[in-house]
Amino acid sequence: MGWLQSQPDALRQGIGIAAVALWLALLAVLAVALRQRWGTGGEWTRKLVHIGGGAVIPLAWRFGIERWLAIPAAAAITLLALLNHRRRLLPAIEDVGRASYGTVAYGASITLLLLLFWPQRPDAVCAGVLVMALGDGLAGLVGPRLDSPSWRVLGERRSLAGTLTMALVSLAVLLAVATVAPPGPAWPLLLLLALLGTALEQLAVQGLDNLTVPLGVALLWAWLS
Repeated sequence: MGWLQSQPDALRQGIGIAAVALWLALLAVLAVALRQRWGTGGEWTRKLVHIGGGAVIPLAWRFGIERWLAIPAAAAITLLALLNHRRRLLPAIEDVGRASYGTVAYGASITLLLLLFWPQRPDAVCAGVLVMALGDGLAGLVGPRLDSPSWRVLGERRSLAGTLTMALVSLAVLLAVATVAPPGPAWPLLLLLALLGTALEQLAVQGLDNLTVPLGVALLWAWLS
């Protein structure tokens, strides 16, 4: 990627925007294909978008997309998510059989983190968003499919398998971000951050953990490092 850094800023920005747009378009196409061709349930297609959507922040960081582009783009995607939530234009993303504002909250959390930290602290934005994308996304796939003790928090089911997945994946993500962008928090503090994200994910009423987890993890990351 040394070639990319040697290019004029305008060209690098254009390549970055194109890469993000193509990635999001690919996710949408895959989600529709999973639903229509293989009859995959709404939760699977939604999790595909949930997990894959987190990649836009590392892409934006790598291509150096500027604040004046990143924030309006994130806000526009959030508004489109809200429109889709109300009108079901892409039901593959929203059809989960329960009341949830998770997709809208996800976009809102990314927009708020960009407002707070971009581009000075892209590591904090990545930490918060990727813990949500990978940790919560994989926990939502693993938890319901493994037989393990479960409980309810404010009416939402939580399981030991899903909670452990969230904790372990969150810790792995935070270690990776700290390695890529030193100096991050020391590893005992990374464990604390992973536990915080896991605790916030327990409070998932109507998908609002998609807002609280990224914000909580990113704010504490920035403070600790």
